[in-house]
Amino acid sequence: MKKTLVSIVRYENPNESVRNAVELSRGLNHLPSRAKVFIKPNIVFWTRATNFPKYGVITTSRVVEDMVVLLKEHGIDDITIGEGTVLRNPKDMETQMHAFDTLGYGVLKKRYSVNFLNIWERPFEKVNLGDGIELKFNVDILNADFVVDLPVLKTHSMTKVSLGIKNLKGMIDIPSRKKCHNTDPVKDLHFMVAKLADKMPPMFTLLDGIYTNERGPNVDGTMHRSNLLIASADVLSADMVGAKVLGFEPDDVPHLVHAAKIAKRPLDLSDVVVVGEPIESVTADHQYDFPYNEDNTLPLPMEQMGIKGLSYYKYDLSLCTYCSGITSTMLYAISRAWKGESWDDVEVLSGKVMQPVPGKKKTILFGKCMYQSNKDNPDIQEMIAIKGCPPKPESILKALHQAGINVDPAIFENIDSVKGKFLKRYEGKPEFEESFYTIK
Repeated sequence: MKKTLVSIVRYENPNESVRNAVELSRGLNHLPSRAKVFIKPNIVFWTRATNFPKYGVITTSRVVEDMVVLLKEHGIDDITIGEGTVLRNPKDMETQMHAFDTLGYGVLKKRYSVNFLNIWERPFEKVNLGDGIELKFNVDILNADFVVDLPVLKTHSMTKVSLGIKNLKGMIDIPSRKKCHNTDPVKDLHFMVAKLADKMPPMFTLLDGIYTNERGPNVDGTMHRSNLLIASADVLSADMVGAKVLGFEPDDVPHLVHAAKIAKRPLDLSDVVVVGEPIESVTADHQYDFPYNEDNTLPLPMEQMGIKGLSYYKYDLSLCTYCSGITSTMLYAISRAWKGESWDDVEVLSGKVMQPVPGKKKTILFGKCMYQSNKDNPDIQEMIAIKGCPPKPESILKALHQAGINVDPAIFENIDSVKGKFLKRYEGKPEFEESFYTIK
């Protein structure tokens, strides 16, 4: 049986730790000379409105620069960093560039002649992934000679983990991303994600676990300073080991099960050799799921607050990234609005498959997909539609007020600033260092 190599290294020093992880994994041994290299970090979210906890959400600039240095040492001159951050306004081209500048990519350009690009300003190409699935990928990564995949080591509320394979979802266009969140019981989100790496150029994956994210992938998770790097020339092997380190068996992560089946690989790591730190010595269980009450009608913290008269059903795989990104703000606003008096039997439906419960007095249809699915449903007594894709903050505010939930308008008027409130959890803790996300 052919074995693949995965290294686990504790992050201790700039340059040295990444170099150690790369060398132990032999990750650049198959790097072509004078290759055109594409680096894919993870910048899942960004806003110009506020500073927010990047820990465990965004790939550290420290790891990005260290990889650039190693590539330059290998004689690589053509290096491009590219990302397609989730933005509420797809036409917003300034926020992505603000992210690049803030993270120090402009310094990388001056220092190492590295290019960086916003994929929303670049063409996409349709790729046949088999099984009747076609998605559009950024042309720059497809046309590279070699890809360096730099995801964060984190969990994900829908896919359990978000690692090397899942990181490539940032390289597909918006319709393709929405296609991944479908209603097909077989070719669901897990199935689609499993295929994202299948048509990539030769690739090296380094999981950035300097900070890890529990109940990720966004800023409302719980961040940990874990000081880990996991590297491999095989993305599936890196992801299986990464899952183990986060406390998940690979056969309990649906998209890894699909990916292993496609590759005809075992899920027990019997064809993987781990070098460096043993898995057992670095494993730390990370929860992925946001807890709901017993019947999944309300987030558990909201039930514990005593909230009555509201059913905010648990998200499912059909809820796309663009709507899910606003969900945490909605829940925050609703929680702040609770004054102890029961609301008027309101339900909130999201995604593409939820159905109204007969007898509910008011039904909020959150998002264009949910509105299209249920606009003529006879079980709805009073329909309150939020039709946008994604919904606009002012539409959400109006709908909640119509339902009798008097949320603070300022929350939605300054929606991007809400993310900054999560930073307070980490202020004053020396292990959380903003310097990891800058380049001097």
